[in-house]
Amino acid sequence: MSAAALPGQEIIDAGLEDLARGNASVPALLVLIGAPRLRRLGVAVPPAPVPDPEHRLYEMLAAREGDAAHARYNALIRRLVSYERAAACAE
Repeated sequence: MSAAALPGQEIIDAGLEDLARGNASVPALLVLIGAPRLRRLGVAVPPAPVPDPEHRLYEMLAAREGDAAHARYNALIRRLVSYERAAACAE
């Protein structure tokens, strides 16, 4: 299975690109949340001095999506976990 076929690959790629540019976007914060496991899976996650990426992500979503922030946050975390599980199986 190619990496492009993994579920969530597009958000991981976008997050890595944003981190490389120093942009703390939603995808970048999601990558930082998953950084320990992603690194173990061989993904080159750059170090980023963002304290509490979980809280930053939720705050960003709450500002943009109001009452829907909780559901969106959980959906993004599920997408991250799906990517991590698929990448582990593809190893």
